[in-house]
Amino acid sequence: MNKRIVLIGAGSTNFGLGTVSDLFKSQIFQGSTIILHDINKEALSKTEKIALQYKEQKKVNINIEAHLSRKDALQGADYCVISIEVGDRFELWEQDWKIPQQFGIKQVFGENGGPGGMFHSMRIIPPILEICEDISRICPDAFVFSYSNPMQRICHTVTTKYPKLKFTGLCHEIASMERHLPEILNTPFSNIEIKAGGLNHFSILVEAKYKDTGKDAYPKIREKVPEYFKDLINTWDGQVSKPGAERGVFFELFNRYNYLPITTDSHLGEYLQWAYSVADHEGILDFYNKYKKKCLSFYDSEETYENYFKIDGDMHERIITIIEGIDADLNFEESAVNIPNKGFIEHLPDGIVIEVPAFINKDGVSGMKLENYPKSFSTLLMNQVSVIELTTAAILQQSKDIALQALLADPVVDNVRAAEKLLDTILDLQSPYLDYLQ
Repeated sequence: MNKRIVLIGAGSTNFGLGTVSDLFKSQIFQGSTIILHDINKEALSKTEKIALQYKEQKKVNINIEAHLSRKDALQGADYCVISIEVGDRFELWEQDWKIPQQFGIKQVFGENGGPGGMFHSMRIIPPILEICEDISRICPDAFVFSYSNPMQRICHTVTTKYPKLKFTGLCHEIASMERHLPEILNTPFSNIEIKAGGLNHFSILVEAKYKDTGKDAYPKIREKVPEYFKDLINTWDGQVSKPGAERGVFFELFNRYNYLPITTDSHLGEYLQWAYSVADHEGILDFYNKYKKKCLSFYDSEETYENYFKIDGDMHERIITIIEGIDADLNFEESAVNIPNKGFIEHLPDGIVIEVPAFINKDGVSGMKLENYPKSFSTLLMNQVSVIELTTAAILQQSKDIALQALLADPVVDNVRAAEKLLDTILDLQSPYLDYLQ
């Protein structure tokens, strides 16, 4: 099957090689072409070289192209996968995270929510809109998937400006359920049916059932969760954190709302005005420092590539399974996608991008309604709706005034003068990326 799959941001740490290696494992896409695109010539060249090396070594029937020109890369594209960042990722991230704290704003992590999430959005969304403009002109029928953060605000801005684009946001956080539920319930994940949703990085397990009996599994989950996560030693990519790491906000939400959060403090805490008081800041810093070290040393070891390109190994990302499902009309249920709400969560307005399950088939990605979504938890989600909408408006209208309004709508921001000074500081410090705001 000869399809053209374009990886935009192919030089990005993990994303490019991880997605190429997954495509090498796909039987459905044998004979297809992977098009690598990045604006960083050195990073693109490195990804191309390694991909070609393993194509020959593993004898896979997949063609590799690399283009610095996005317009060339997009010609005839069937699928486009976006994973980009802007500027020095960690330097800017640390500005987003730490500078608001200097103005007395108690935000957590600063990647996706809070003031830091807005600054991140204002940098990264304009170039993603440029990418989507090219896609809409050159290959308008392509299916487009985005991994970039902040997921909620990127997807809302893109789907607002380009409503006809077949655009979906993907995040791997839902995989935590596959890791934890089998141990909690003492049954294989293949025997567990789940429904989860909310906003990206701010979602909950709505229901869980045993497939063999149809019995509700949530009573057992609620019984076992406190002890299980208290003693759990977090591990990720060989890195180990302390038992119960990043479970302060997590447990507050679980205990107060009686539903299991999908992710941990570094993500959940960004959206709640009280999160700073209970978050596991030590665990968050530990995670960030290890993650930063891993990303910056990614290309240092040949062993990294060997692990990625094991043909009999597991897939690294869900994207390949999803586009296989579209291409082969497999009609399966995917546990979490980010798409505009169309009554899927009844307590949230239509058009706001939510994370819900979906059916995957030749028609693409079709969201599923989450029945009986808890209204109590949705009130927390509603606090983010105006923040997301105003961030979109600020970017599309290139308005500093609306950007300030978005800051003042954020539940984490509690001081008008601090917000004004913070915005001026960031606009000056990050002017190469934010000078479009007037």
